[in-house]
Amino acid sequence: MQIGIFSVGENPPNPLTMEPISEYERIKGLARIAAHADQAGLDVFAMGEHHNPPYVPSSPTTLLGYIAAQTERIVLSTSTTLITTNDPVKIAEDFAMLQHLADGRVDVMLGRGNTPAVYPWFGQDIRTSDALGEENYALLHRLWREDVVDWQGHFRTPLEGFTATPRPLDGTPPYVWHGSVRNLRVADLAARYGDGFFANNLFGPVSHFADLVRAYRERFAYYHAASGRVPRVGAGGQMFVRKNSQDAKQEFRRYFANMRVYRGAGSLEQVISGTALTVGSPQEIIDKTLSFREYFGPYDRQLFHIDGGGTPLNVVLEQIDLFAADVLPTLRAAGKSVADARELERASTVNQ
Repeated sequence: MQIGIFSVGENPPNPLTMEPISEYERIKGLARIAAHADQAGLDVFAMGEHHNPPYVPSSPTTLLGYIAAQTERIVLSTSTTLITTNDPVKIAEDFAMLQHLADGRVDVMLGRGNTPAVYPWFGQDIRTSDALGEENYALLHRLWREDVVDWQGHFRTPLEGFTATPRPLDGTPPYVWHGSVRNLRVADLAARYGDGFFANNLFGPVSHFADLVRAYRERFAYYHAASGRVPRVGAGGQMFVRKNSQDAKQEFRRYFANMRVYRGAGSLEQVISGTALTVGSPQEIIDKTLSFREYFGPYDRQLFHIDGGGTPLNVVLEQIDLFAADVLPTLRAAGKSVADARELERASTVNQ
């Protein structure tokens, strides 16, 4: 299992002083978080895409390119790239360029986004979201695999004899995940193309996201029954860890109260009980994370959100160190057992 962190790049005021944090400070801080995660031995750093304040990552590939120059082994991803409002030609070229700069340590998570206003900002209509996303991905898929593309669709001008440059590194496109909060058509699209599916696993019951994963696995089996291919599932989550549970909860309350997504959601204890949010000791983080397998089955990637609510940079870096020392080894060992099970599953499928 790949284990890492992701950020949506929210930039609220400092929860202690309510003083604003400059965009410069936040953007540079995100790069430091990624570099620290690489040094700590995490597997993945993923960056969201947003075009509205108080978020800062409007150009995640630019940020990830900067991070690539400061890291050595960590996989760089998005969480997510908006397949509906970005031109698939630009996605194809930006991520191929990033592949070259990062020596191949790149994949991409595609999604529809959760900000309705973004559609008209980029000349699109949210009512066409599903069809637009599917058409754009069909083109992106070809652009990475065909040197010369002729294309005619409904939502963009035709392409005639077009070559996206640079070509994917070593002829291998970035691995694609499709992320979703509730859309079953996204799960079907991921299955149809044999790509990975990433369940957001935030802000709602884990059982809700389990239904999405189940639908993805069923559709994957339908599309690829005779191929021997195995579905790949990823899941999000959010955590805050201290040596003991009481200290973790006491400290995290200030960040929790500063997160817009939890306003009106209930108390911290209610949200912890009803969602994947985990706040507590290392063992509590381990236990709850391992419980996700009861919902998702064996899965391949676990990403944690750790920098929300204006959590100061020094605290985020401490979180990475605590996680790497006291949580990651156990999750890694459990992930190895899952990998072994997946290998048996793959061998069983091939032999049928």
